[in-house]
Amino acid sequence: MIIICEECGKKYRIDPANIRGKAASFKCRACAHVIVVSKPAPPKSDPRPTLESVTAAVDDSSPAGAADSGPTTGMTQRRKKGLGLRSKMFFLFMLVPLILMSGASLLYLWQLESMSDLLTLESSKFVNQLAEEKIADISASVATQCKQYLLSHSKLVREKFNDDIGFKTLAVQKVGLTGYTALYELPDSKGVWRTWAHPNSKIIGIDMSKLKKPLGQNFAGFWKVYIGVKAGKRSQGYYTWQEKDGQFRDKFMVCTPVSGTRFVVAATTYMDEFSGPVKRMQARAKVLTDRARLTAWAALGLTLLLIGLSVSIYGHRLASKIKSLTDVADRISIGELGIEVKTTSKDEIGELAEAIARMQDSIRLSIERLRRRR
Repeated sequence: MIIICEECGKKYRIDPANIRGKAASFKCRACAHVIVVSKPAPPKSDPRPTLESVTAAVDDSSPAGAADSGPTTGMTQRRKKGLGLRSKMFFLFMLVPLILMSGASLLYLWQLESMSDLLTLESSKFVNQLAEEKIADISASVATQCKQYLLSHSKLVREKFNDDIGFKTLAVQKVGLTGYTALYELPDSKGVWRTWAHPNSKIIGIDMSKLKKPLGQNFAGFWKVYIGVKAGKRSQGYYTWQEKDGQFRDKFMVCTPVSGTRFVVAATTYMDEFSGPVKRMQARAKVLTDRARLTAWAALGLTLLLIGLSVSIYGHRLASKIKSLTDVADRISIGELGIEVKTTSKDEIGELAEAIARMQDSIRLSIERLRRRR
């Protein structure tokens, strides 16, 4: 049971079992006022809690088991402690922004890489298309020039094509950096394909199918384009060529028939001579994309660090102020009405402190009115 001194308002918790007889008395430790305590009647069976079941501060040194006020449970039992304010602020201001910002960063990087890949791919296609058209134009132009020369030199035989400086100058021209044009003839009655104008004089007049051995597995692609003019139409396509150093590179060849003759002009060159700048651009774009990815992740990490520090510092200060006010309210609840409510906040925390101070003054005035009345 709780006993309040009528003079000073100090509270004591008395165990009724320690009262011998119908009443007991003791002096208040604060003001020396004599307090008389009557032994309460045995409580009726009632499942509801009574005032005597409420815990308060115990003064073991007081007569009849009187106790000083101290921290204890009040009329309402404390709830089980859950997540603290700082933990909730961490999840709200750290976890949620982390998920949202990470998602946004990943989406941004994905779009950046997709745009970079699309630009480089389309650029590569465009450059290859231009290169193919340029090679085809060269092949058609050389075919026209060779036709005009042959018409004006009707006595020039095919075996002398590569020796005739004028004709060879027209039939063998430069394509790109290392490419060239050449002139060959449709198959004879024995089905043999022969070349009559070429930068390499060793293959002049030979059976071109014999190149299968030195070209190896690359011969099939070359031969398919080479003989694709059987129907009198232009033939073009890609094939792989092996360099002397063993390196494999892609070539593009366009074969254009010389109208009115049995001859065909082939124009061929390495495609990387045209697509090289595009590949360098692709490599540069990849470097820039990787740099942008690192920058985005660094910015995200720095942002989260600043948010974490801000939330941690502010949450710590806010939780400390609330804990301080909670301690003050607990001490007021057990009778320490003289405690000072300190706060410098001008926000809702300050308003809460002012409300506690007003509650403290109200309790003090209520006790004084009760004392005067008695």
